[in-house]
Amino acid sequence: MLWMLSGALALVLSATVLWLVGERGHIALPSTRAAFRERQRHAGGRGHVLTALHGYVYGRWPFQYIKWAMRVVPALPGRAKQWWADRYHGKVLPTELARAIIRLDHDICRTDLERIVPYPLARDIVLTASPDVVLLECPCRHARPQPCQPTQVCMVVGGGAFTLEHHPGRSHRVTQDEALALLEAEHERGHVHTAYFKDACGDRFYAICNCCKCCCGGLEAMTRRGIPMVASSGYVAEVEEALCIGCGDCATACPFEAVTVPYRAMVTWEKCMGCGVCESQCATEAIRLVLDERKGLPLDVRTLGAPAEAALA
Repeated sequence: MLWMLSGALALVLSATVLWLVGERGHIALPSTRAAFRERQRHAGGRGHVLTALHGYVYGRWPFQYIKWAMRVVPALPGRAKQWWADRYHGKVLPTELARAIIRLDHDICRTDLERIVPYPLARDIVLTASPDVVLLECPCRHARPQPCQPTQVCMVVGGGAFTLEHHPGRSHRVTQDEALALLEAEHERGHVHTAYFKDACGDRFYAICNCCKCCCGGLEAMTRRGIPMVASSGYVAEVEEALCIGCGDCATACPFEAVTVPYRAMVTWEKCMGCGVCESQCATEAIRLVLDERKGLPLDVRTLGAPAEAALA
């Protein structure tokens, strides 16, 4: 725990220095004040100054923050890696469920979500309906020397004023239709939709990231370092052997290295996160996603938004 305490102290000192050397203007922005008020409300009026400062540092310098995390987090000891994953993590979304979040037309606040989001700091899901989305340049792609294109693929949903005010050159607002078109394009490229939650954002839903296996720090941490950064969608890929021709396209595309093709495609259940990338890349339609409750439950806002009695039916 000593390293956590020293890190918190360093955060406070850093924030103080930043204030003294020129952050006054940014801290005075309307979106900054609103973000601090939201964190106070979420903390029940207790303030949680460190969380608010962490949120400010993350939102103000996401590119430097993520680049630092991609270098430092893999070197942490085991328990520290889990601590990190509990505070910065995602839930895989098949494309249809990602579309449903973009199309959301009413606010949602639910707290009984242990089987949907199995991280203790993300069970209070607050989703705010919004007619548009803010796109931010992906910090993971930004950190790579030759990133996948396009780079503005992180979707801040139900808000985004802080992002627009602090990163005017790397973010812009899009309509729902434009956001849906980007989701489809990323799906066709074989990228993973992930609903990300961050304690820096008040333990709430933050964004839909469109993750590629070559750039994404979260996917890399999971597949290469064993850090449980993302939870399964609640689905698993299933192969219909009669239709499979053994071409290997699914294995090449799978971001979680869950598919092998000795002669026909085979899915390793433990590795499969139910993203649907293999399904989309299969020319013979031999792969489909099926619900598997052993993987948890899907993050389906169409169910979450229903009345309680319907959601439990």
